[in-house]
This record gives sequence, C-alpha cells and structure tokens, in this order.
Amino acid sequence: MPQAIPTFKNFGIGSDARSLKDPEVSPEGTQPPLELSDAEKSHNQQLIEQYADALYDASAQEILEWAHEHVQGKLAVTLSMENTVLAELAADYLPNADFLFLDTGYHFPETLTVAEQVKQRYPQELITAKPLLSTVEQDATYGKDLFASNPTACCRMRKVEPLASFMGPYVGWITGLRRADSPLRANTPALDIDANGRLKISPLVTWSLKETQQFIEDKDLIIHPLTLAGYPSIGCAPCTAKVEEGQDPRSGRWAGFNKTECGLHT
Repeated sequence: MPQAIPTFKNFGIGSDARSLKDPEVSPEGTQPPLELSDAEKSHNQQLIEQYADALYDASAQEILEWAHEHVQGKLAVTLSMENTVLAELAADYLPNADFLFLDTGYHFPETLTVAEQVKQRYPQELITAKPLLSTVEQDATYGKDLFASNPTACCRMRKVEPLASFMGPYVGWITGLRRADSPLRANTPALDIDANGRLKISPLVTWSLKETQQFIEDKDLIIHPLTLAGYPSIGCAPCTAKVEEGQDPRSGRWAGFNKTECGLHT
C-alpha cells in the first residue's frame, strides 16, 4: 500500500471543508482533450467502417499487423503494468509505437518497479503521464483521500484527463482490454474510435485470463508479483483488493462502490 501522505501547511491540508473545491470541477490548468485534424478523423473513421467487423474476432497478431500496415500516424501503447503482454507484442509488431504509462501517484510500489523493468527491457520510449496535481495537492484542494469519497472524480483527474492531455502526438492507442474481464467488456470491439476521433485498438479482446498467463510464461515476461498473490486486476493501491478464486477478476477494483471502470474505456 502507498505510504502515508505527509502534511504540508502551505497546501492547506486540514483546512476548513468550506474552503475545499468541488471535485466535479477539474483543477485550473487542466487541458481539454486534444482532438485530431479533420483529415485524420476522417481517415480513422474510414478504417472503422472498412475493417472493424472483420477484425472483431481476429487474433492479436492479425490486429497488430493490420495496425502496422493501415494506421497513418503514430500509436501509443497504453500499459497499466499489471502485465507486460502488450509491451511484448508491440515490440514485435509495432516497433515505432511509444509506450504510455499513467502514473497516478497511488500505484503499488511493485507496479512502479514493473514500469522501470519495462523501460530497461524494451527499446520503445516509455512516456510517463502524470496528473496535474500531486496527491498532496489534490488532498489540499478537494479533501483528503478523494478516492474514498468520490473515486470517479479521482479517476477522472488522475487517469482520464492526464491520458487526454498526453495523446496529442498520437492518432490512436493500443489497449489491453479483454472481453473476459467483466460483463461490461463482453462486447468490446477490437477496433473502435474514441470521443476525440482516435483509433482505439484492442488486440487482446478474445484472450482469457488463462491464455494471458500462458503467454506470460511462454515468453518469460516480467511478472507483477501481486498477480501471484490474489490480485488478477491491479489499479491504484487504495482502490484494489484481493479477489477470491472464481470471482470476476475486476471485482477487487473499487470494492464497496458501484464502480468497475476508471473512465478510460466508458
């Protein structure tokens, strides 16, 4: 679990609740989502219309080979560091793509260690996207431990908005979504388009957790130690709990809240 957050008087932690800001209002300086040019959006939409159905049940290799051949522009491979399957596949099929990691400030230490190992193992550049506010500044602005009182707002400010602000150079992104992860993801397409016109490519959609683990073993990939200790789905430390065998792999995320997604994929 993350270490206790220190108190700094200049950040106002412990101040009267009336001075705190509404968590539904993002901090000053938050950049709006960066959109593509009309030409880029149009080309991406054409790709969706022409190939989305054909790729729906395609293999990871087929999807990534398609992306390498057809996508015009740079791609970002988003890595949660729960596992490094996407990093391995991208090294083989998308050597010019960047790796993108959202460092929320609340990750398990083990997650940050995996990120450092990825940086050492793969030639692609690893871009680390951080929120506008540190965890200490967020506590001072919105109240201590926003993840416990309003996890949706916390995810928005520490995941969704940072991703949007770092996506400027890219016409699309590669995700690790799997249909087997949860009922909400059961119909995830392999090829989609996000709200800002970028391609959203998910080469692992047909994979099961067992198939993912087998690939990790076969390729001798970096292993996040918590995946061996009852954490099949790993996010921020305060919002991730162990999962009993046989349960939904994502049932340990935001336990106690009616929430199973951070907002990146909804």
